[in-house]
Amino acid sequence: MGPTAPLTFTIGHEELVVRRRYEVLSIVNDILVALWFVVGSVLFFSESTTYAGTWLFLVGSVELMVRPVIRLTRRVHLRRISGRPPEADHDF
Repeated sequence: MGPTAPLTFTIGHEELVVRRRYEVLSIVNDILVALWFVVGSVLFFSESTTYAGTWLFLVGSVELMVRPVIRLTRRVHLRRISGRPPEADHDF
């Protein structure tokens, strides 16, 4: 299986097929960032959970740095394998 081949997971009688792995990884990362900031914001409503909320804000901030790393990895990976520019100009 090459680096651009889809990942296939069998779950019971169903198959989960993941194509365009870097795009999927970027989308999952964006969802997690939003989740950490939403939960962190809710935890700030109570003084007893402010510490946990602060940690979630830190996790969300670190994860914001992950997105450009994913984009850079995708571009470097595709150029190294194929020698041609990525198939899309937009960022994931």
